Amino acid sequence: MSKNTRSRNISKLIILALVLFVPGFLYIMVNQMGSNEYVKLPVFGKKELSGKMNRVMGREIPDTIFHVVKPFDFINFDGKPNQFLSTDTVISVVHLFYAKDDGLSKQLFYDMNTIAERFKENYKIRLYSLSVDSTDQSSDLLEKIADYREGMNPHWYLGHHLSVDIFDYARHNLLIEAMPDQSNPHKFIISNQFVLIDSKGRIRGFYDVGLRSEVDRLEDEIKVQVVEEIRNSPLKIEKK
Repeated sequence: MSKNTRSRNISKLIILALVLFVPGFLYIMVNQMGSNEYVKLPVFGKKELSGKMNRVMGREIPDTIFHVVKPFDFINFDGKPNQFLSTDTVISVVHLFYAKDDGLSKQLFYDMNTIAERFKENYKIRLYSLSVDSTDQSSDLLEKIADYREGMNPHWYLGHHLSVDIFDYARHNLLIEAMPDQSNPHKFIISNQFVLIDSKGRIRGFYDVGLRSEVDRLEDEIKVQVVEEIRNSPLKIEKK
């Protein structure tokens, strides 16, 4: 056998070995050393370790107790009773307002309508506008959203007659500020932020309506959160 023939045979054996063994070797390396990285939103609020360990993908992860927003009852703008965070299968966006306010509240409604239109067909997204004025009635709320009533997102709720002290609730649950205006009994100081809440009641983002880019960021991060919910609990989030 000539040297050229032997060289060609050896080369073929090396190539065959590479074809057979390299993919398997790479698969083992990826499973042992690699990990999938996904975009994930932060969780806001107080956090503490429970002392327990959870096993995730073969790894021991410390169990963390996160700040969770509590549900409460309210009356919707159509006069029907409802509940804020009534289900653990959806993502929620919330902001505060009061009907007599033609400044910040008007801007919040305008931007919320943008979000409502964008996710109109998505039952996984619920939107809440919560009144801080105990004197607001359903008629006041209907007047406030008159420009958006036609074809309105069915998952956008306007709450009044809340079953909680909204000022204390906003500060300790939603982690935003709200208070009466001491200089005028008919005015209130409210946050200019939207709050994004996941299906577990955890706060995943704050968005300042004073910046157009923040509303765009909210749209993008709602999509990110939807992906996380589906990835973590596919059957739960897809169930109507």
